[in-house]
Parts: sequence; structure tokens; C-alpha cells
Amino acid sequence: MKHVARFEYGDSLSRDIRSDGDVPVFGSNGVVGSHDVANTLGPAIIVGRKGSYGKVTWTDAPGFCIDTAYYVDSRHTGANLRWLFWVLQTLGLDQNSEDTGVPGLSRESAYRTKVRCPSPQEQQRIANFLDEQTARIDALIAGKVKLLELLDELRYSTVSWAVVGGLHQDREWIATEHEFIPLLPTGWVLGGLTKYIGPIVDYRGKTPEKVDEGILLITARNIRDGRLDYAASAEYIQPEDYGEVMRRGQPGIGDVLFTTEAPLGQVANVDREGIALAQRVIKFRGLPGLLNNYFLKYWLMAHQVQAVLATLATGSTAEGIKASKIGKIPVALPSLEEQEEIVSFLNERVQNIDSAVAHAKAHIEHLEEYRSSLISAAVTGQIDINAFHLEAA
Repeated sequence: MKHVARFEYGDSLSRDIRSDGDVPVFGSNGVVGSHDVANTLGPAIIVGRKGSYGKVTWTDAPGFCIDTAYYVDSRHTGANLRWLFWVLQTLGLDQNSEDTGVPGLSRESAYRTKVRCPSPQEQQRIANFLDEQTARIDALIAGKVKLLELLDELRYSTVSWAVVGGLHQDREWIATEHEFIPLLPTGWVLGGLTKYIGPIVDYRGKTPEKVDEGILLITARNIRDGRLDYAASAEYIQPEDYGEVMRRGQPGIGDVLFTTEAPLGQVANVDREGIALAQRVIKFRGLPGLLNNYFLKYWLMAHQVQAVLATLATGSTAEGIKASKIGKIPVALPSLEEQEEIVSFLNERVQNIDSAVAHAKAHIEHLEEYRSSLISAAVTGQIDINAFHLEAA
């Protein structure tokens, strides 16, 4: 690489001296602001030096590269810049850091990487090919991302429809005078949450000491979209600390976990024993014979209840709810038989939606892997780009 391009250091530019101009300011992870002066030509390549080191960003227009990144423009290479942009993404610049403090990319390390250098004409052909093919792949990925958004909306809309009587449209409806839940089927009652649950178990307090292995600690990050996502965070506490951490009450299968902030109002049912609960998590348990825990989970997910939570939330940086306001969360209570009917309906519908989500995510992952392999194959001459067809690949 040292014979192909020179990585130029960016310049110091603190936030308080930046002007509100139309020149994008680039850091190691992309655009971080704007300024009225540029230090790169356009086009240019930005390469992360600190933090997100090795990340490669393209800009068509002149920009300002700050000192957490390197930049390359036509003054620093004789190669085709667009070809070089694609090549840099295949060199693993983000894999290893030689810095002992903040992880970073040294120029010497980058310069030692090996690059296959075709003729200028071939560089242009490779650049054009990858611009065209990655644009097509990116469009496919964007379509799948949009599908994920629609599926997420469908999940919550279906839950919101069902828990306020959507399965009982044939009944007469009565007015409740509640701002967010104005109508309910006859026979349903509306009351505060604390009327229908046992003692609230609040785990706010001192953060327990974390260890590499032991009892799994469920944090607010693990509670998403009505289920426990164990892949989202893996933290542990020492087994000997479990009794003290959970002295207010151990969670049982089916108990409803509710996040009090960061984010507020995410819920899930406990689906395994022997877990610990972290701060910002409250445990609810419906009164036997009165409130089904799984119905309660779906109820708290509904748009109507989330709107109520927004009115009860406090805090400027991270919205949260105080324990004293839990009783103001409304619950619409049908008969236990009807609760079970709604839970059965939603379990099936949500499972179908989750399957579609998993399929879309797998497709996105496949497309991203294919995109990377296509770039690598093109810049190393492993494929004949003149005979290539995306459909066949």
C-alpha cells in the first residue's frame, strides 16, 4: 500500500470552533458535523484512525477530516480513487490495532498490506462494476430493512387491536371516558394496574459486581418486543451474591418484566429459572384467577398503554417512570377465559411475524456477506467482471 497511496493525517477541529457551513466534517465513523472550510479535495476517502479504526468512508465533495482519521484524495495517490475505496474495504484494516492505549490504525501497519494493482483502465472497470453491483445489492438490503420496519409495526398494531377487544367486535361497546382507551366491549373493566397484580418487585438499587461467568443477569437491554433476547447482552453475577441481589423476590416462569427507563416500557415474560434481574427492571405478577401474566405482557405492549407511559414519564436525558406512578397504568380486564383466547391468538400471530423477521434478517446477512465477497473477488481478479451477472451469482 505504501506504493499506492499516502494516508494523510486529519486536522484538529474542536466542536466549539466549527462554523455552521456546508462542508461535511468527517471523523473515523463518518460525518460528525459541518464547517465552512475543507482540508480534502473532492472526491476523497476517509479512513478511521482512532475509535472506529479502519472504517472506510467516501465523499464526492470536499470535506474536513479531523485528527481521528486519515484521508486520501488525488494529491495522495496516482490510483483510481474509487477503485482504491473498494480495495481498502478488503484489507482488514479494522482487524488489529498496534496502539497500546485507544485502539487505532497506524499508517505503517496499513502501508504493509499487499494490494494487487491492475492497469488504470482495469481499475476504472472494477470501480464501475462494483459501483453498479453494490448499488443493486444495497437496494435489496434496503427493501429488507423496510420490511423489518413494517413487520415491527404489524406486531404492535396486531397486539394493540387484540387487547382492547378486537376479537370481540360482535359485542356492544361501552364508553370508558379514558383518553387513550375510550371504548371497550361490554363485560370488560378498566382499572389501575396495582389492583390486579401482587406486590411489585423493584430491583433498583446498588449495581451488583459483574463477573465473567455465573448467574445470568437480565438487564433492560435483554428485554425487547415482548421477549427476552439473551444475545443482546450477557452479564453475570457471582452465585454467592444471588440471594442478596434477589432478596426482594426471585422471578418465576411467566412473571412480567418491565423496564423503567432506557428504554421505558419494554416487557417480556420470564421463560427460564435461575436468572437475576438488574436495575431498571420491575417484576409484575398477575393475581391468580384474575389477570393472566401473558395477557398483561401483551397489554403493556399496546400503543394505547405506551401512550399513557409517555404522559407518566419524567427525566430529561432518559425518560423513566417512578414506582409511585405504576398504579396509574391502566389495565382493561376481560374474563380470564377471554384473556386466554387473546393470548392464544397473539402467540400464533406474533410467532408468524417473528418467523418473517428472522427470515428477513437472515436474508440481509446473506446479502451483506455476498456483497463483501463480491468486492474482494473483483479487486483481486478472482472473477471475470465482463462476464458477471448478479442473477447467476
